[in-house]
Order: sequence, then C-alpha cells, then structure tokens
Amino acid sequence: MSQSDLTMKDVTTAPPPMLNLSDNDKMTVGETWPIRDVNALFELPLNELMFRAQQIHRVHFDPTEVELATLLSIKSGGCEEDCGYCPQSARHATGLVAKKLLSTEEVLNAARAAKNSGATRFCMGAAWREPKDRDMGKIEEMVSQVSALGLETCATLGMLKDDQARRLKNAGLDYYNHNLDTAPEFYGNVISTRQYSDRLDTLGRVREAGLKVCCGGIVGMGESRLQRAGLIAQLANLNPYPESVPINHLVQVEGTPLHGLAPLDPLEFVRTIAVARITMPKARVRLSAGRREMGDTVQAMCFLAGANSIFYGDKLLTTDNPNAAEDLALLARLGLRAREVA
Repeated sequence: MSQSDLTMKDVTTAPPPMLNLSDNDKMTVGETWPIRDVNALFELPLNELMFRAQQIHRVHFDPTEVELATLLSIKSGGCEEDCGYCPQSARHATGLVAKKLLSTEEVLNAARAAKNSGATRFCMGAAWREPKDRDMGKIEEMVSQVSALGLETCATLGMLKDDQARRLKNAGLDYYNHNLDTAPEFYGNVISTRQYSDRLDTLGRVREAGLKVCCGGIVGMGESRLQRAGLIAQLANLNPYPESVPINHLVQVEGTPLHGLAPLDPLEFVRTIAVARITMPKARVRLSAGRREMGDTVQAMCFLAGANSIFYGDKLLTTDNPNAAEDLALLARLGLRAREVA
C-alpha cells in the first residue's frame, strides 16, 4: 500500500525505519515517505490535496492561529559561499555592501521592536560559511539576552562544530536553522562550495546538542516537480523531522546566477506547502522568502494548505518583506490570529 493511500491516523503515527547517515550523525533518514509517494501527493487534484492537508493540520494545530517570527541579519554580505540564489555571496555582483556583526544592543533593540509588534520568535542570521570561534562569545550574549526578553530564539549561522552547537544551546538558543535548500540531485545546480552531506552533518550536531531544528528549502530555482518532491522527502524522512519548516519562494535578485528564471506557477508553491503539511504533520510550516511577490490570494491559499507561520517584518535578511501592518490586515481579513506564547 502506498503511503499516500494511508488514512490520516496512519500518516501521523507510522514509525520511520532508521538508516544511519554516518557513525557521527545522530539524525537519521528512513523511508517513511519514499519520493514516489511524495510525488503522488503533488500529482493529486488540487482540491483533494488541500482537503487532505487541512484535515491533518486540524489534528495538530488550531487552524486559525499563525506564528509570527522575525528574522534579523546580524551580519550581512561578504559570504564566501556561491549559493546561486543569494545576494549576500561575495561572488555575485549584486551591489550589496558587506557589513560587520551588529552589536548586542542593536540586536536587542530589533528584538524588542519585534516583540512589541507581536512576534514570538526571533531569528538571527549571519552571512558566513560558519561562525569563527572569536565570534561565538558575542553571539552567545545576543542569544542569552534575546531569550531573556521572553522570545523564542533561533539562529542561522552556517555550518557548526559540535562544541559550537552545545555553546548555543547553553546560551539559551531554542532553534537552529540550516536549510537543505533543494533535493540532493539538484543541489549541484545551485551550490558548489558546500556539499549536501555538510548540511546533514550540521543538522546531526544540532540534534545532538538538544536544539530544535528549523530546516526547509527554496522552490522556483528551476527544479522539476519531482525534485521538489525530493526536497520534501528529504525533510520528512529526517528522524525526527524538523519542528519548523520554512518554505521559500525564490526571490530573484539581479546579479545572482538564478536571476531571470521563468517564475514558478503560484499554485505549485501552494502544492508544496500542502505536501509539507501532510508529510510533516506536527511541524510549523512557515511562509518565508517571496511573500511580497505572492500577493494576498496565494498566501491565503497557503494558510488553507497548512502553513501556520510567517516571517514577519519589513525585511527578510536583505530582501523586502510585506510590512507588519499589511500582514496583520491580511490575517484579520482571513479571520486568523497571531499565536501567543504563554
């Protein structure tokens, strides 16, 4: 029997078989969701796919609640990686000016503003391949003081060593973001300076340190539907799968190698959200980059498909995002409300 033919109860309780990635990794990949079954979900009529996703969403979440998360670039530009989508790569002529690591007070001011605007999670992102040990003390201080404000904390700093992951956990970090970006077989079309296994290794270290995982990907980079299914399968087969799954719609920035691609059909993005919800039923599925280009109607369909988190605030690292007033107005029109943390 195909996984996509299982009942909703079966989908949410079936235990995954485990296959070790390496002797050092604690995160495992199984075959709970073979690619063929994930692709079969993508191939469903849209109304059937949306219905299944909404059913599963309601089992685990209040369907009227949306988490508001804010992402701040604490160190922008000058990254040595060659990610084809990223305007912060030093290899791409995007006109972005590299900036040094922000001060703790600058980060705290942004965190306070985010909390006052209704955000409950605050993510700090740095554009580098991996944090240097000399920067860890300052980052730990940021994490500790943001946590003290009563916000959930998240960081995305590139690849981590074992001790760096432990230090972040001890500083009070709740989540670590490290995206897989795309399917393994498409990865080389987008990035050459970091291997897929490097990403999995970092996720393993994050889990071993006791941190929650925020991990997703980007669609609209020229990949096929089958490759989108491959990304979702990789995420869903992580054991455990991520607690938070950001799905980004490529924002094409002039000067990056992926600028000028034919845009992805918006309904294909909606399908991706629905498939992520079905295959990772307890995860927060987040609308991330590209919301400004989607418009209200597509975002509304994504919420119906099971998205229950957004990145909130005028900027998403270095690209534009809908402003807070627009987001709150959209949620009000849809009868949705912001998640509150006790």
